[in-house]
Amino acid sequence: MKKYISRISTLKLIAVWIMVMIFMFFSKQITGLYSQPIIAITLFLIVLGTIITAAFAVVKEADVLAHKLGEPYGTLILTLSIVSIEVILIAAMMFGPTEAPTIGKDSIFSVMMIIMNLVTGLCLLLGGLKYGEQEYNAPGSLTYHGMIIMLAGIAMMLPNYIVGQGNGEFSQVQAISISLAVVVVYTVFLVFQMKGYRHLYMQPAVGSMEITFKEAKAAQALEANAEDKISKAELLSRTVILLFWILPIVLLSHNLASLVDFGITSMNLPTQLGGVLIAIIVFTPESITAVKAALNNEFQRAINLCHGAFVSTVGLTVPCVLTIGLLANKTVQFGMTGQETILFIITLVLSLFTFQGKRTSPIFGVMQLMLFVIFVLLIFQP
Repeated sequence: MKKYISRISTLKLIAVWIMVMIFMFFSKQITGLYSQPIIAITLFLIVLGTIITAAFAVVKEADVLAHKLGEPYGTLILTLSIVSIEVILIAAMMFGPTEAPTIGKDSIFSVMMIIMNLVTGLCLLLGGLKYGEQEYNAPGSLTYHGMIIMLAGIAMMLPNYIVGQGNGEFSQVQAISISLAVVVVYTVFLVFQMKGYRHLYMQPAVGSMEITFKEAKAAQALEANAEDKISKAELLSRTVILLFWILPIVLLSHNLASLVDFGITSMNLPTQLGGVLIAIIVFTPESITAVKAALNNEFQRAINLCHGAFVSTVGLTVPCVLTIGLLANKTVQFGMTGQETILFIITLVLSLFTFQGKRTSPIFGVMQLMLFVIFVLLIFQP
């Protein structure tokens, strides 16, 4: 197993597990220190830093597995790894000291505003400043938008306009039916994306506006031949390493939930910050990768990372959160507030205009960044 993990990664893993053991064995003593603001803030930063370190390592290790295994298994492992972190943190908040019925909605909505406005805006602006207009595959981008409109609309807009349980909450039958429908549609989308329609999500050749089906198949064949073969021993070793990075997030998630709840309550901060924090933890690694892709003139990869991340968030996180609510008898409210609904619609419309052509324009990046600033402003000044 040593040859599959570097010395620096090993040291990071040991340091992370030391933090986990300290918080596990001295949990009562640590909890008693929450009343002291400076110590509470220090503990929060330690837990947050540990979880973010583990999250980065999970994404990195999953990315290695994705490359080794090839499609469709690679993308599936990467997606499941990222979403599992999000679900773990949302569940920790749901089972935290105080009731958090909107944490699932807050997290998903925050992911949308961060990924589709902040990160996409940075990709458009920075990539545009460096290269001018950047090319991408428009049909693939449109399918992402179709999935986002349908899945996010059903999950977060519909609850406010149906009877359900009231207050933006699905009834039991609605929750089960919608969870199944979302999973089925997302699964079909994933199969199409990875198999017959994979060419819609590939970067067009330099100077061309689109990639043909025949060209895509030829590129996939070359890619398959170039992929590194993975042995059973390596697969097992890397899977174990991946689990060793995910477990600290599971074990520390309760501590993070307690500290966030204490901080929000004692400082009278907006409750939406819990969802924003989860979104930042989960999608910071992918966000950095997306911006790097735009700066490398691989804008289609940036789109796949940004839009694909949000589609997977809705397609997998919504059913998981609804299922947890049903099994644990927890209240789950997905209905958005009035201002969130307006921001949701503006984001979708602006994004559709941004990606209706076949080349990017940096001015749309400025618009999306401004919309993200408005989102942050309304958290503190609704």
